Amino acid sequence: MCGTPAWLRLKRLFGNAFMKKPYILIVEDEAAIAELVSVNLRHAGFECEIAGDSAEAQNQVFGRLPDLVLLDWMLPTMSGLSLAKQWRSQPETKHLPIIMLTAKAEEVDKVAGLDAGVDDYITKPFSTKELLARMRAVLRRRLPDVIVSGSSITVGCISLDSAAHRVTAEGKEVKLAPTEFKLLTALLQQGDKVLKRETLQNMVWGHYSDIDERTVDVHIKRLREALMAVSAAAAAQVETIRGMGYRLSKLAL
Repeated sequence: MCGTPAWLRLKRLFGNAFMKKPYILIVEDEAAIAELVSVNLRHAGFECEIAGDSAEAQNQVFGRLPDLVLLDWMLPTMSGLSLAKQWRSQPETKHLPIIMLTAKAEEVDKVAGLDAGVDDYITKPFSTKELLARMRAVLRRRLPDVIVSGSSITVGCISLDSAAHRVTAEGKEVKLAPTEFKLLTALLQQGDKVLKRETLQNMVWGHYSDIDERTVDVHIKRLREALMAVSAAAAAQVETIRGMGYRLSKLAL
C-alpha cells in the first residue's frame, strides 16, 4: 500500500466522480493534531495547508479558496463556530465546504455547529477512515456536476488542466493570459453557481485587492474572446446573470 501512487489511492477512495487532488485547509491551533491530520491526508493524496488561528485561516481562505475546510471549534481570538458563521455570511465563502472537528461532543454543541452552517460535525478522537468518508460525502455533495480527472476539470465543452496550465474547448487548445486562466478556474470550480463580481474579484485578485468590479467585466470579456476564437459553444458557457454576476453553465446555450 505504501508504494501505491497517491492519485490511485485517491481514485480508490473517491471513485470516478471525484479524482482531482483536493486542496484542504486545516484550521487547528494544536500543532501536533494539525500535523497528524495533515500527514494522513497527504498520504491519501490531498493537498493540505494549516492555519493555527482564525486570522491566519481568513488570510489563507481569501488568498486561495479551499475545496474544503477542517475547522476546530476552540481557536484563540475567534472560535471556529464564529468563523463558520462569518464565512457563511460572506458571498465569496457562502458555499465553502466546512467540516468541524472538535472535542465538544454534547448534543447542544453539535446542534450549534450545524446551525452555524457547517456541512458536517466530527468529534475527537476520530479515525482517519471516518474522516475520509465524511470528506468524501461533503465533496461529492458540494461538487456534483463537475467532472474531475487528475488535475483537470471539465464542464460542458471546456477542460482545464491546472498542472499543465492548459485549457481546451471541444478538444482544441485555448490561449489564456494568467488572469483569465485564474478567472476560468474560479468559475469552473464553483460548478453551476452564480458568482458575484465581488466574489470573483476576491477569488482571483485577493480579498484585499484595490481593483474595482469593472476590471472583472473587462477580464470576463477577454476570457470570452479567447474562448470564441476556438469555440463559440465554449464562449456561450460563460453567462452573464443580469444584476447578479457570472456563471459557467454546464451546457452551451
